[in-house]
Amino acid sequence: MSTLEIKDLHVSIETDQGTKDILKGVSLTINSGEIHAIMGPNGSGKSTLASTIAGHPRYEVTKGEILLDGEDVLEMGPDERAQAGLFLAMQYPVEVPGVTMTNFLRTAKTAIDGEAPKLRTWTKEVKQAMETLRIDADFANRNVNEGFSGGEKKRVEILQLELFKPKFAVLDETDSGLDIDALRVVSEGVNRAHQENNMGTLLITHYTRILNYIKPSFVHVFVDGKVAEQGGPELADELEANGYDRFLASAAASV
Repeated sequence: MSTLEIKDLHVSIETDQGTKDILKGVSLTINSGEIHAIMGPNGSGKSTLASTIAGHPRYEVTKGEILLDGEDVLEMGPDERAQAGLFLAMQYPVEVPGVTMTNFLRTAKTAIDGEAPKLRTWTKEVKQAMETLRIDADFANRNVNEGFSGGEKKRVEILQLELFKPKFAVLDETDSGLDIDALRVVSEGVNRAHQENNMGTLLITHYTRILNYIKPSFVHVFVDGKVAEQGGPELADELEANGYDRFLASAAASV
């Protein structure tokens, strides 16, 4: 079993107005096979946590630790984090002109595993994964995300997830911009990776609709850069019914 530990994490960024503190002491522990949902209002630090785990250079860790099986993630570059078993599905996947999907997927898989996959079995695996995610076969020869719709980009993120087989996946608002059919397909892909690889998942979302398909073991409410409350799936139901007012009021009162 693997463990991803986030201990008393403080993160800031530089803005035109000076240094801004975003995360203010976040602690979470995720084990293999667990699904943790992070919910919260805009600006609460959810995506900052995702980017910090992945190693985005804009975010400065001023205090705390991120440990993967006891190893210091903060000492690793983004590529080393991927090789160690971390995966980020981005909220806004970027286009990569001049790089075909086929070349990107095989190059990334080779970098992560340290050796190139056998071509015959790899080609079969990619084809099967694309079919299951309802990605047109022609996309294999197109440049990464170039001209793709929002839903197509999100399916390609989950294609990578299934092919790269990480220990832990951070899904940053993977449900945003998806219609109901695309949401179902993407969710099924996440569930397959979870079941087949015992993957741990950190699922960041504003809405409970994706939680109808991807069932969390734990729900954490982010407010003002902190975990305001945590519980089981019933906490997401409370948020759906009542919103974040209770947590926002508590955060304002503590200032």
